[in-house]
Amino acid sequence: MDSLFSGLIASKVRIKLLTRFFFNPGTQSYLRALAKEFQVSTNSVREELNQLTKTGLLNSEKNGRNVFYMANEQHPLFPELKSMVTKSMGIDQVIDSIVTRLGDLETAYLIDDYAEGKDTGIVDLLLVGNIDPYHLNDLSRKTERYIKRKIRSLVLTQEEFAEFSPKLREKPRVLIWEAKKERASEIN
Repeated sequence: MDSLFSGLIASKVRIKLLTRFFFNPGTQSYLRALAKEFQVSTNSVREELNQLTKTGLLNSEKNGRNVFYMANEQHPLFPELKSMVTKSMGIDQVIDSIVTRLGDLETAYLIDDYAEGKDTGIVDLLLVGNIDPYHLNDLSRKTERYIKRKIRSLVLTQEEFAEFSPKLREKPRVLIWEAKKERASEIN
């Protein structure tokens, strides 16, 4: 992540905030939770949140004693920042290198930490379809070297996915790929 943004943005906290909010814009968080997650002081997070809010990149909303922050999807730079964050996390490479080459893939989800915009170094994928595990492992290993992150995959059939859906609703998730409708109807 640092290679793309560190030359443009000096503050590591700001980079983490942009990643956190612009990768999965539906997420929101408050000052103390972010400071704990980033393992930095609340003052350094507060300063960056104030700057990002002042420029309109983040919106804030008071709820009880906490002020929750979220990406401003109406900001003119939102699409570009979202794209940059996705590239910096290597997700575009995962999609290009793995997901689009797997054959009978129906849907692909990013789950857990990365779905929340947390760059932990381990990309968790949930893949639904009829996938050759050997081919997946080979593509994953090659992509891991390129993006410098570990990839963990959970492969489910459509039936297994239907059983797993209630548990999936409890997990942070982002749909990153879906088969085209005409192809999906051919599979069913």
